Amino acid sequence: MPQTSGRLFDDLSRLITDAAGLAEGARREVETVVKAQFERLLAGMDVVTREEFEAVKDMAAKARSENEALAARIAALEAKLGGDQP
Repeated sequence: MPQTSGRLFDDLSRLITDAAGLAEGARREVETVVKAQFERLLAGMDVVTREEFEAVKDMAAKARSENEALAARIAALEAKLGGDQP
């Protein structure tokens, strides 16, 4: 009897291991399909990448800084000329 019981547990263990491997493979497959669908959806929506967003954000910050510097220069030149003349 112990011989049959040991073999039964070995078979059961092998079956559980195979099922876990199969479940892991199915999870990876579903993950791959969902990721591909999500990427296709984003591509169709014309969404910008993080790199593009950061580049435009940096350009806007630089333009804002330059605008403030130019506004200060204009104010200084107007002050030299004697005030707010049109």
